[in-house]
Amino acid sequence: MRVRFAPSPTGALHIGGARTALYNWLLARGQGGVLVLRIEDTDRARSTEENVEQILDALRWLKLDWDEGPIFQSQRAARHAEALERLLADGRAYRSSATADDVRSYKERHGHDRGFRGQPEAAGAVRLRVPDHGETVVDDVIRGETRFPNASMDDPVIARADGSVLYNFAVAVDDLDAAITHVVRGDDHLSNTPKQLLVFEALGAGAPRYAHLPLLHGPDGRKLSKRHGASSVQELRAAGYLPEAVDNYIALLGAGFAADEELFSLSELAERFRLERVSRNPAVFDERKLRHVNGWWLRRLSLDDLVARLEQFTGRGGLQGAVEISAEKIQTLAEFWPLAGFVFDGPAEDRSAFERAICADGGVQALRDARDSLARAEPFTERMVEQALRGVVERRGGKPGAVFQPVRVALAGTTVSPGIFETVALLGREETLGRIDRALERAEGC
Repeated sequence: MRVRFAPSPTGALHIGGARTALYNWLLARGQGGVLVLRIEDTDRARSTEENVEQILDALRWLKLDWDEGPIFQSQRAARHAEALERLLADGRAYRSSATADDVRSYKERHGHDRGFRGQPEAAGAVRLRVPDHGETVVDDVIRGETRFPNASMDDPVIARADGSVLYNFAVAVDDLDAAITHVVRGDDHLSNTPKQLLVFEALGAGAPRYAHLPLLHGPDGRKLSKRHGASSVQELRAAGYLPEAVDNYIALLGAGFAADEELFSLSELAERFRLERVSRNPAVFDERKLRHVNGWWLRRLSLDDLVARLEQFTGRGGLQGAVEISAEKIQTLAEFWPLAGFVFDGPAEDRSAFERAICADGGVQALRDARDSLARAEPFTERMVEQALRGVVERRGGKPGAVFQPVRVALAGTTVSPGIFETVALLGREETLGRIDRALERAEGC
């Protein structure tokens, strides 16, 4: 088996493109095949080195390696020209100066369901000859057979008058030369497939098997786009998702796995993935479900691994203690700093939280009582901190939140933090008492 992933470098790698790359990778790795990476960069205006690097960067981050390439389509112009001249010489293609108006006029004369047929000329664009009889059949692994009556298909333009070839011709020649056996791509390419099959036929070559993947939709049933949140691999990385989780989640989108099968490594996915099981119905990309999968993968990491990833993500060092007390409360790397950044940067400025937790309902006195009890805690460990604060709750005869929340806001500046006992112990006696004292000074203005 030889498969290929052939993105156009006109922007970042979309999530749908990432799933296509992943499915090709799973096929190659699961069946001892070869994955060819081809960059279809013939759109020179939009195909930039920066966009190429974005695609390669996304594939590396997803841990999707390739066996051959990257092969740049733009560097194969000589081979494309050679194949084009062969078709012209064999009479399988012809030059034509026919315009869109000429095609329209032809259809008005012959019927709108009749494909355009031109007359050979000395100059002009190159069109491929389509047979007047029979059908071109796309035997798709996922969708089954789709039949295209040849008589209804226009002779497609396969090269411009200047000799530069068009997409459908270049792709077929490239797939032929790379000995691709299976083409797995989005079903937005289905309409291109009969034209490519005709190129293979004209060249006297067998065609690969095709499998067209249904496009991804958002939870609202519409085609996945930026309105649904992150739409590219780089955006998912910036949002704090792990590559393991992204691979895991997008692999399951329409792959036909059982409902109780959810969490897999790449190697496990490669063992189980079968192209024939892929659904022909659009799959829904739901970022809420991705967060769930990501949270599971986060908690599967060792503490040292999670610390290393968070330090790389935040650009900050010395995070181990804060990570240790926060790990169970975060589902993405991006959620760590809003939760625990106060440990390093000091309390946040949330006036509303301060007024609700400290200025109202006896919060100031609860905070003073907590300070006095914490000052006497010895040793200043998580267990002794908990004993000290619960003692305050018991003596005051109220609910735990009436004591814990003023302490939390004094330390974090907000009502959200890791566990209060772990937080106090991590900050230490001096820092904890200092922050409480500053909160009490501020509370004089309540």
